[in-house]
Amino acid sequence: MTVECLTGKKVLIKGNYAIAQAAVLAGCDCYFGYPITPQSEIGEYLSGKMQELGRGYVSAESEIASINMVIGACATGARAMTSSSSCAVSLMQEGLSYACTDELPVVLVSVMRGGPGLGNIYPSQGDYYQSVKGGGNGDYRTIVLAPSTVQECADLTYKAFYLAHKYKTPTILLADGLLGQMMEPVEFKPYPYEDIDNSDWALSGAKGREPRIIRSYGPLADDRCEFLEKLFAKYKTIEENETMWEENNTEEADIVLVSFGSTSRNVNTAAKILREKGYKVGTFRPITLFPFPNKRLAELAQKVKMFVTVEVNMGQMVDDVRLAVNGKVPVELVHKGVGAPPDPEYIAAQVEGLI
Repeated sequence: MTVECLTGKKVLIKGNYAIAQAAVLAGCDCYFGYPITPQSEIGEYLSGKMQELGRGYVSAESEIASINMVIGACATGARAMTSSSSCAVSLMQEGLSYACTDELPVVLVSVMRGGPGLGNIYPSQGDYYQSVKGGGNGDYRTIVLAPSTVQECADLTYKAFYLAHKYKTPTILLADGLLGQMMEPVEFKPYPYEDIDNSDWALSGAKGREPRIIRSYGPLADDRCEFLEKLFAKYKTIEENETMWEENNTEEADIVLVSFGSTSRNVNTAAKILREKGYKVGTFRPITLFPFPNKRLAELAQKVKMFVTVEVNMGQMVDDVRLAVNGKVPVELVHKGVGAPPDPEYIAAQVEGLI
């Protein structure tokens, strides 16, 4: 299919292909990646589409090579991305740290698989820490977007490119193996965001202007302190302007179930089961994992009696919920280590037991 024939139409498509097609529609100039399940279809799709459109595509020799190729391309102002999964994203952490201090608009799609270590290809949410807290050195943050549907895989890919370039900050689309392999109807709307002018910083050749240098090395401690203050002021601006979440039935709720990604689908059904039993239950889904919706959770903590986070890991986002709530009410955990999200009936029974 050409780009034009997909735009504005609803098609049945797999999550990985939806991400890849959305990247094309977002104007991705070049893709550098290395295959690993369960995200290999992203690179597979783009290997043909990018060449068809005369754009850049390289199947790199490693994940380390691919993230550094993205850094090089982004330094010229290009819209560049890579994609990978879990243990392979671990190999990119040094590059992400460099990209953050270089303030480059890197887009990384991370489709989570089971871990730790090599793990397996089962769905997982075990890379929350990896994406939100960061595995590279030094003080930095990345914007992290977490879709819960295949439609959101496409929509948030658009958003990832926009935010990365708007704030000159690496941005991660954090999906899981279930979303990557799931097929759902998706409407590919035209890219909805304004183009960002990068002419004042991109390395585009110094003809007619002073040379520019993009580098992470800072030999003077005072200069580095000043840079970090500026960097974290930017993160504060991102938090004030770009935090996104979805909540349902929270106004009269005694209990709020908090989840992200594909797990939220089963959590919504579990909440319905509990409401039918007479419990006042609402749901809350962070869409941006960074910036995390701390302020809204703190507001809800003034009136609800309990939060329960539901995750497919051993408990990671629960730490951020507890920090946001700041001890005002209990925050409990219902979880499954790896695999498909817990069934709604299981979630409902566990929450009922906590009540």
